Amino acid sequence: MAARKLNLKQKYGHFTRGLDWEPSYQSKDDIFPFAKYEGIKVHDWDAWEDPFKLTMDAYWKFQAEKERKLYAVIDSMAQNNGQLGITDARYLNAVKLFIQGVTPLEYQAHRHFAHLARHLPGAGLRVAAQMQSIDELRHCQTQIHTISHYNKFFDGIHDFTHMHDRLWYLSVPKSFFDDATTAGPFEFLTAISFAFEYVLTNLLFVPFMSGAAYNGDMATVTFGFSAQSDESRHMTLGLEAVRFLLEQDEANVPIVQGWIDKWFWRGYRLLTLVAMMMDYMLPKKVMSWAEAWETYYEQAGGALFADLARYGIREPKYADVAKAEKGHITHQAWTIFYNYTHAAAVHTWDVDDQHLAWLREKYPDTFAQHYEQRYLNWRDQADQGKRFYNNGLPQLCQVCQVPMAFTEVDDPTTISFRVSEFGGDKYHTCSDGCKDIFDHEPEKYSQAWLPVHQIFQGNCGGATVPEVLDWYHINQGADNMDYAGSPEEAQWEKWMEGRRPAAPMAVAAE
Repeated sequence: MAARKLNLKQKYGHFTRGLDWEPSYQSKDDIFPFAKYEGIKVHDWDAWEDPFKLTMDAYWKFQAEKERKLYAVIDSMAQNNGQLGITDARYLNAVKLFIQGVTPLEYQAHRHFAHLARHLPGAGLRVAAQMQSIDELRHCQTQIHTISHYNKFFDGIHDFTHMHDRLWYLSVPKSFFDDATTAGPFEFLTAISFAFEYVLTNLLFVPFMSGAAYNGDMATVTFGFSAQSDESRHMTLGLEAVRFLLEQDEANVPIVQGWIDKWFWRGYRLLTLVAMMMDYMLPKKVMSWAEAWETYYEQAGGALFADLARYGIREPKYADVAKAEKGHITHQAWTIFYNYTHAAAVHTWDVDDQHLAWLREKYPDTFAQHYEQRYLNWRDQADQGKRFYNNGLPQLCQVCQVPMAFTEVDDPTTISFRVSEFGGDKYHTCSDGCKDIFDHEPEKYSQAWLPVHQIFQGNCGGATVPEVLDWYHINQGADNMDYAGSPEEAQWEKWMEGRRPAAPMAVAAE
C-alpha cells in the first residue's frame, strides 16, 4: 500500500514543531534568556499558528520564481540603457534616499530576525522568524543589485552603507532600527512586524513604487512589488504575533499597547522622508502624501484598530496628531533638505510653477498660506545667483533625530519644542510623542548618537564642513548642492540632447 501523502498542515507540523525537542540537561530559562524580562506572559507556545503554513521547500520554490522574473528585468534594463528611460535625473534622488536609508535596514532586519529564530521559545514562531530573516536578506540583495545599475551613471550611490552609519539625515532610519534591535524580542516583533510592517509599510512600498513605475524605473518597481508580496506575508505574521501575545494573558495588553503607541510614532516620524520623496522628488506624481496617508493609514489602519478593540487595544496615542500634521510635514521636511543640501548626498532644487500649482491643489488648506511664499523667495534668491544654504547646524530631536523644524500641530508658525531633564542634563525633543518615548526610557535615549553633537565633539573628521563631508565620503560638488548646475544635470542634458528629435529643416523657396 502506497504511503499516504501528507497534507499542508501535516507537512508544516513536521517541519516546525516536529523538529523541536525538550531540553534534558539545561533549563529553558537558560536556553532562552530573553523570553521573560519584558514582562510578557506566554502560557502555550503551541497556540501560535502560522497563517501561511509555509515550509522551507515551498519557500524556495516561490522565491526562485520571483527571482527569475526580477533578474530578467534587471538584465533587460542594463542591456537597453534603462537609465535613459526615466522621466528626469531628479527622480534618482528618491532612489538615492531609498538605498542610503532603507536598504541597510533590510540587512539589520535580517540579522535580528535570525537572532529571534534562535531566542524565541516557541518552535512555530522561531520558524516564522527564520523565514522572515531570509526574506530580509533577499530584499537587501535585490535592492543593491537593482540600484547598482544607476551607480554607473549617477552620483551619491557609491558608498551608501558608509553614509548610512554617518550622515545626519540617515541617522533617522538608523536610530529607528538601532532602537528596535536593542529592545527585547517581543518589543522588536511589535515594532517591526506589527507597527512598521503592518501599519506603515504600505506607505513606503505601494505609492512610492507606483511612482517609480510612473517615472519609467521598471527595475525598481519590479523589486518593489517582488518585495511587497513578502511584506504582505510579514504583515499578516505581524498581526498574528500581536494577537498571539494579547490572547496569552490579559496582563500583556498594556505592555503591547505601550509598544504600539511608541512604535507608531517612531515609524510615522521615519516616514517623513518618504512623504518628502513622494511630494517633491517624483517628477511625475501618482498621489500626494496626504492622500496616501488617508488611504493607507486612516482607512486601513482605522479598520485594523477597530478589530483589535476586542482585545482592549485602541488606536495609537497621537494618531490624531499625525492626521492633523499631514498637510504640513512634507513641506517642512523639504525645507530642511533644501537648507542643508550642501551637507547631503542628494540634490534639491527650486520648485517650479507647475509643481507649485500641484502642491496648492493637493494641500489647499496649508500650502499657499504657509509655504509657497517661502519657496518663491528662495527661487528669487537663486535667480540672482544667491541660492540659499543654511551654514549652521540644526538641533536634532533626541529620539527621532529629525532636525527640530516641525511646528505645533495647532500653530504652524511656531516650532514644536519639548524639554526633558535627566541626570542633571536637558534633552530636547520635537513633539509630545518623542518626549513620551524619552521620558519612559531616559537611560536609553540619553545615550543616542546624534550627528550634530558628534561634530561639535570633534568625532566627525574635523571642525570644518569640507572635513565633515570627507568623513561622510561625500564627493563634494557632485553628490551634494543644488541639482541646477550639478554635473548630474549637465550629463543628463547632454544625454537628452542626443535623444531629442532634430528640428525639421526649412525648405528653400523656389
